[in-house]
Amino acid sequence: MLRTEKLYAGYKGSDALHALSIHVPRGAIVAVVGANGAGKSTLINTISRLVVANAGTISFEGQDIIALTPPEVVDKGIVQVPEGRQLFAPLTVKENLDLGFHRLARGRDAKTHYQRRLDYVYSLFPILKDRSAQRAGTMSGGEQQMLAIGRALMSDPKLLLLDEPSLGLAPMVVERIFEVLQTLRKDGLTILLVEQHADEALQIADYGYVMAVGHVRAEGPGNSLRGDAALQQSYLGKPSDAAQ
Repeated sequence: MLRTEKLYAGYKGSDALHALSIHVPRGAIVAVVGANGAGKSTLINTISRLVVANAGTISFEGQDIIALTPPEVVDKGIVQVPEGRQLFAPLTVKENLDLGFHRLARGRDAKTHYQRRLDYVYSLFPILKDRSAQRAGTMSGGEQQMLAIGRALMSDPKLLLLDEPSLGLAPMVVERIFEVLQTLRKDGLTILLVEQHADEALQIADYGYVMAVGHVRAEGPGNSLRGDAALQQSYLGKPSDAAQ
């Protein structure tokens, strides 16, 4: 569904990605993991066109999208849940979800489609239905992350980009978020997951990439990368058995 080839991108003339090539098969969860500063968020933002690529290609469903604007990328069905959630704090849960549907509001069957998407989001995160009238800024971090994902799902994406969804959350909430991601995969959604918590991400990923300083250092099935002790120690911050 998505492929980058020899992608270079960065900030103020300095590349944070170096000849980066990844592929995301339709219906899969692909995890991109690595330490802070590896270039993971730059990758997500370049795919979303929030960061301009300096060289290389980004193809989505066989079409080069590297010259598209961010709204045009969203119209293609690529939707990002940004790091830090970036909700509209003064608005209610329901109003945030309604804004997620904005892309589809022009369709002829918009009303029916809207209710279907809302019911789907509420089935994944029942607490959002219970808190529909609550202001987003007064929710807990975990509830806000659920809302951020729910808002993205309201647009009925083809490809969901998740940037550090576990950031700052309690382990129990992270477990729930990752359970929902597996449900989304079963329902046919394709997911590109950027995560600093490599072990959890690779556990649910069909395929994974390990990044360091803008390069792919390793790739393979999620469980294979997760079980590679040398890789964990070198790039993912997991101490060796001897150090433990």
